[in-house]
Amino acid sequence: MGDKANAHPGAAGRAATADHPASVRNVVLVGHSGSGKTTLVEALALTAGAVNRAGRVEDGGTVSDYDEIEHRQQRSVQLSLVPVEWDGYKINILDTPGYADFVGELRAGLRAADAALFVVSAADGVDGSTRMVWEECAAVGMPRAIVITHLEAARADFEEMTRICAETFGGDDPDAVLPLYLPLRGEPGPDGHAPVTGLIGLLTQRLFDYSSGERKESEPGPGQLPLIEEARNRLIEGIIAESEDETLMDRYLGGEEIDVKTLIEDLERAVARGSFHPVLAAAPAAEGGRQGLGTVELLELITRGFPTPLEHECPAVTTPDGKSRPDVTCDPDGPLVAEVVKTASDPYVGRVSLVRIFSGTLRPDETVHVSGHGLADRGHEDHDVDERIGALSAPFGKQQRTISQAIAGDLACVAKLGRAETGDTLSARDNPLLMEPWDMPDPLLPIAIQAHSKPDEDKLSQGLARLVAEDPTMRLEQNQDTHQVVLWCLGEAHADVALERLRGRYGVQVDVVPHKVSLRETFASKSAGRGRHVKQSGGHGQYAICEIEIEPLPGGSGIEFVDKVVGGAVPRQFIPSVEKGVRAQAAKGVAAGYPLIDVRVTLLDGKAHSVDSSDAAFQTAGALALREAAADARIHLLEPVAEVQVLVGDDYVGPVMSDLSGRRGRVVGTEQTPGGRTLVRAEVPEIEIGRYAVDLRSLSHGTARFSRRYARHEPMPPQIADKVREKTGAAA
Repeated sequence: MGDKANAHPGAAGRAATADHPASVRNVVLVGHSGSGKTTLVEALALTAGAVNRAGRVEDGGTVSDYDEIEHRQQRSVQLSLVPVEWDGYKINILDTPGYADFVGELRAGLRAADAALFVVSAADGVDGSTRMVWEECAAVGMPRAIVITHLEAARADFEEMTRICAETFGGDDPDAVLPLYLPLRGEPGPDGHAPVTGLIGLLTQRLFDYSSGERKESEPGPGQLPLIEEARNRLIEGIIAESEDETLMDRYLGGEEIDVKTLIEDLERAVARGSFHPVLAAAPAAEGGRQGLGTVELLELITRGFPTPLEHECPAVTTPDGKSRPDVTCDPDGPLVAEVVKTASDPYVGRVSLVRIFSGTLRPDETVHVSGHGLADRGHEDHDVDERIGALSAPFGKQQRTISQAIAGDLACVAKLGRAETGDTLSARDNPLLMEPWDMPDPLLPIAIQAHSKPDEDKLSQGLARLVAEDPTMRLEQNQDTHQVVLWCLGEAHADVALERLRGRYGVQVDVVPHKVSLRETFASKSAGRGRHVKQSGGHGQYAICEIEIEPLPGGSGIEFVDKVVGGAVPRQFIPSVEKGVRAQAAKGVAAGYPLIDVRVTLLDGKAHSVDSSDAAFQTAGALALREAAADARIHLLEPVAEVQVLVGDDYVGPVMSDLSGRRGRVVGTEQTPGGRTLVRAEVPEIEIGRYAVDLRSLSHGTARFSRRYARHEPMPPQIADKVREKTGAAA
């Protein structure tokens, strides 16, 4: 960060290792899809020497079988780890997907990192989802820097993009978001576009030429220094404003020349505190070159400006049963506390867990305690078990390089944790602990699936269980009302990847079928019915007659059965049989095949035979009576209504409310929230919001979020109910 000359890269071909938390840096790359994160990771690894023989870092990560999906979709769909060595430091670079469907992978990366590098394309700018992640990082004080990519684009303008970043990310203090270097352009080509060939350091006023593919330092020309004077002065003032030395500003304003070394030290402290956010530029290396533009400067920023794990507060811990425990610190000799931030399957070694060690030291072949959060509501199996871990390794491209241990502050891949899931805590067997969970978005897009064939049906449940174990943003539902298997996902791309993993990794072919909502039926008015079940043809006869009256009840009442038989017209022992028959028929429905609810069924009269009456006969009579009452009554179809809350930027409030109204929604209130956003509360029929996760993202350009919660069932409009009945009849 201090415009140093070339540092010493780690040796290519061996796994980066760390022997003390102070020598580790964990940085997560954040940015929208297409911003150039993965290309930047490759450029940083190439500069640091973590490359294969072809001179290119392969797709980092814990699992190689995902790569086929990523190559096919031409985008990252998973969190990947690329560890590199630079100037004696181990840097764990966490590359995250930029597409909103894979925000769970992003949040895992944020959990595992101590600082964030926001990647912004000079051609595309800053999107709304990146802005929201920045605000999340700001809320927890995570140190952040910005790197601008795609400077080669014809419309790229570094100065304009730094201004946009200052406005977008700086909030009330745009002078806390300033560039450390300015790009220099070479001679224009035939198309008139001048490529960026180097950088000039604003503090040291040194020139760094990358045109040859290797960083070369020199003195700037006499005409270049005046070009950076304004930007340099603003940077110095911005650094001094964040300095802990309160005399520095007075000295500077008094005309004193502040020593560059002092400025750099103050800058590094402000970056580590998260109060200053430098802007840098980067581009891949020239053909055949080893160092991409700005990569050395980025590696210096990461190693000298970003905090060590020692400076990062560890998440709170409890015992597995919820009892409080003292806070843990980043101490290799402390109690073992590690967290699974990614779970995946490798075709050769089985399940592989990417683990961040927060305290203690993790060693191969030791037995650890695995504590989970019991996400039974998402289809996860409860677990609180001891497991012996396998080998420890660090990814090197698609390969795994064995390591002897992983200390507090580091990241490592752990083999053969058969029960561990993403979000689980690893701790000592004799001192089991549980870390507080990180925030995961709720999956709100339902995908109903069924096995393609009988062999697939046999493998489906196991494949789905493994799928949700790896991805806590996915929820598995076995709907008892509709008898459907439903995968709740974050979006269509998330669902596509899940289905492809089922097919490719677990060999399960599935078909996607229309998702059904849980409709109900009820009586709109009073009605009466007579159930007559009389059979006297040979052998033991059947005889049961009952008369019932039906009346609607308020929502949420269920089914109430009342006995008003007098004179023993229906013998005492058969009254429960009538109720059983009524309830069985109610569960099957009386009009369109949906369960009947919110009615009172009153048994008024009936007849029995001393020999031919039986439990079965009165069950049948009860069912017949209910069906006859329904045939003479108006039956309402009831649909589930959800309470929906949409958090949306003020610019999109109108379109969102209009869209909700178009979905038969009722807006029940709005509330202003910080950051120029509005919380819109509405009640919307669930049948209208099956694809709302996709539609809202499109409507708000990815800047809105919503939650939903079942409220109640209420009558469906007649014209829509008629269409449902027509479909039900056609299906029958």
